[in-house]
Amino acid sequence: MKRALPFACLFFLVARVEAQIQVDLRLKRLQHIAYEPVMATLGITNLAGRDVDLHNADGQPWFGLEVTGSEGQPIAPVTTDNTQLPLKIEAGKRVTQRINLASLYPVHDFGTYHVRAHVYFADLSKFFYSQTKVFEVTGARPIWQKTVGIPEGTPGPGSGRTYSLLTNRFPDHTSLYVRVEDKDSGIVYATYSLGRAIAFDEPQAELDRANQLHVLHCAAPRSWAYSRVGLNGELLARSSFMETKTRPRLFHAADGAVAMRGGLLETPAAQSARNRAPKLSDRPAKIPKDD
Repeated sequence: MKRALPFACLFFLVARVEAQIQVDLRLKRLQHIAYEPVMATLGITNLAGRDVDLHNADGQPWFGLEVTGSEGQPIAPVTTDNTQLPLKIEAGKRVTQRINLASLYPVHDFGTYHVRAHVYFADLSKFFYSQTKVFEVTGARPIWQKTVGIPEGTPGPGSGRTYSLLTNRFPDHTSLYVRVEDKDSGIVYATYSLGRAIAFDEPQAELDRANQLHVLHCAAPRSWAYSRVGLNGELLARSSFMETKTRPRLFHAADGAVAMRGGLLETPAAQSARNRAPKLSDRPAKIPKDD
């Protein structure tokens, strides 16, 4: 027993050191389609029993991600800028930050990817790691596509944009996606979900005089979702309509605008009671923020 005591103390010390910083990484979904945001939530918990300052030191940025492909090959980030502002975390506090992995790493090819986050704690010259998370990038079924020009007076005149509507079936639902790209240059400006869709009727897509895309699709029984998408993939408007005596439909007005006919516009209170579709996420800041 006397001989075991030093080893027990050593184990306790190691366990205490291991618990200095806790790093966790959570993915919103496991399945994604190519070029859509891959959203993860990074959490860092200070278990050191004192305030800690995380900062770059010894040639190491204090925060980083490791992404590998299905065959274990490392995926390099799209930029080599590892600038990280220092972060102070009070004792016992946890900070979180949403991260769009697809904006930081080229994870657009079909396949399985593994991602792990790490934090370098300069006080101990030690790395702390999250568990490895797995996500899959797959294709989606195209159902509509149209290429348009850029109107005069809009940035980028003379070039074109291709709008695509796609559907992807998840285990418990089907989602309708929009993609905006310049096929000549190979640039994909945006890919994101317009929300859940049911196979009640095909989505209706119309282009207005500014070549903005208007989409109306059935999101639930007697409920229709309307979206307006800009030439660079911006989600310019979103609203919901309830089917009454007439079904909502898009139509072209005399001045070239696209308008809605039929149905009843839902109030914001009624819309908030429903499950909202994922939004096109802004590129995240690098530094985690307090909960």
